[in-house]
Amino acid sequence: GQKKGVNKMTTYANKTYVAFDADNDIHYYRLMQAWKKNDNTSFNFYDAHDLNDLMSWSSEETIKDKLAERLRNTKVFVLLVGENTKNLYKFVRWEIEQAIKRDIPIIVVNLNGKRSKDSNSCPAIVADELAVHVSFNQKIIEYAINNWAQSDKIYREDGKTGAYYYKDSVYH
Repeated sequence: GQKKGVNKMTTYANKTYVAFDADNDIHYYRLMQAWKKNDNTSFNFYDAHDLNDLMSWSSEETIKDKLAERLRNTKVFVLLVGENTKNLYKFVRWEIEQAIKRDIPIIVVNLNGKRSKDSNSCPAIVADELAVHVSFNQKIIEYAINNWAQSDKIYREDGKTGAYYYKDSVYH
């Protein structure tokens, strides 16, 4: 007999999920969207946030359901880390937890320009997780989006964890 069940894992995860402090750091996210729209750049990401609008009056549960749906199609999780990110528990911490639970490759982007883990601003929940830490810069974020998922897979298979960063030569 034929199997009627559909394997949900067959949907190719191709989106980049960007989590950030919406109150303080949205302009960085808008800048990433502008890079994406610029014709002179190859910077591109399939944006999980823009798939469907979340109304500001939605309940926390509804919002988390929608975010979980988006995370199911996520290839890489980008966390923009600003001054207050580590203090955000309601959504950002939950989003990070989901990415960790789902083994989604994580790119931590330091808005202060630091090219490696910033112990002062990195949320504790992701500090020792397998992730690459980069500065907020179009080319290095693009490089990480295009390359980290493969590295993450290899490191994960070897049982590695912790913060990774790119050598200065990769930035040049």
